[in-house]
Amino acid sequence: MALPPTREQRKSPSSIPHCTPAILVQAAEKAKYIQQKEPRVLVRIVGQAPLAGTVYELDRLRCNLCGEVFTAPEPEGVGPEKYDETTAAMIALLKYGSGMPFYRLEKLEQLLGIPLPASTQWEIVEEEAEVIKAARDELIRQAAQGEVLHNDDTSMRVLRMAREPSDDRTGVFTSGIVSTQQRQRIALYFTGRQHAGENLRDVLAHRAGELAPPLQMCDALSRNTPKLNDGAQILLANCLAHGRRQFVEVAANFPEPCRSVLEMLGAVYKYDAEAHEHRLSPPERLEFHQRHSGPVMQQLHQWLEVQFAQKQVEPNSGLGKAIMYFLRHWKGLTAFLREAGAPLDNNLCERALKRAVLHRKNALFYRTLHGSEVGDLFMSLIHTCELAGANPFDYLTELQRHVSELVANPSAWMPWNFLQQTQPGRNH
Repeated sequence: MALPPTREQRKSPSSIPHCTPAILVQAAEKAKYIQQKEPRVLVRIVGQAPLAGTVYELDRLRCNLCGEVFTAPEPEGVGPEKYDETTAAMIALLKYGSGMPFYRLEKLEQLLGIPLPASTQWEIVEEEAEVIKAARDELIRQAAQGEVLHNDDTSMRVLRMAREPSDDRTGVFTSGIVSTQQRQRIALYFTGRQHAGENLRDVLAHRAGELAPPLQMCDALSRNTPKLNDGAQILLANCLAHGRRQFVEVAANFPEPCRSVLEMLGAVYKYDAEAHEHRLSPPERLEFHQRHSGPVMQQLHQWLEVQFAQKQVEPNSGLGKAIMYFLRHWKGLTAFLREAGAPLDNNLCERALKRAVLHRKNALFYRTLHGSEVGDLFMSLIHTCELAGANPFDYLTELQRHVSELVANPSAWMPWNFLQQTQPGRNH
């Protein structure tokens, strides 16, 4: 394909190599070149160290009379700190966003000729966490106002953790809470001896009293359900994917019965995908599910009851336990047929917990409970950025550069609106 004419060729069409004489005559009279709305994008990618360092050698002169040493001034634009805001943001993103332990980053930087001990990395992110704590606190406050709150937890290790003598719990957990409201999603992480339900209770303590009871989505474990204060209410929905998983795990031993159940549940998920594809509002989605998924779930419920009523399944078998799980938690599993906005499953929180699992897999543990608090803070900010489509590196950097504004008005420095403060006129 011929190349487009250059700016000089546009002024003189006769210099365009692919123009015939007839075209030249026509071009001289009619040629117009219209500026395209979308420019051509040219990308070139280069490799570099995650953290780069620049060494400045400043000349020094000593007076031979008084002995005083004079040092040349620093180059213009060199900040007063050895480690700037981008250093802390990158270390936090690699450690708590990508699962790279401090010691592994230390070895990588050492290979590239940049000394960055693991202890120094910890000091940098610890100081940053204290500076930007107001952003995490605001996330907790706004998450408490959500319409749907997903929660779950996973095991975690903390090496040095003081416990009360009366504390009979031996486990340590990282709880994940994802709050959704009008397509805005907030992720929170909490590590310690408390279960997901107890951490959700603490978050809901920040909820405005005039709001309607929120929906809670979780699996059927009792530890995920919060014991609320007097007068507080919550609408419980259980994860349909967990119920489905009961049949998937025994499908090899009971292929025909499990296939029937999985096909019916597959139809429900198909209808939910259609509702999302057509961008139905919560009330419209509820009516859609009641019309299409309601008969399917009713058929499933009848099938489950018949298996026990006609003694076609042994209650203690794998299939019997799967059926019993569904029947025992039927009300929570079918909340999407009664409550507008109720999700089908807890996959949103399950995906969020993968960030904590990635940390556990690579770093193995937190040394202290304070270390886990720092990790929870950064994971909350980083994953909320991911849910909001924001750049977590830019976000963490800007929070450090605008600490006074953050403390004065933290709601203006959330992942979905911080660009309005740093780049006026631009909406994220």
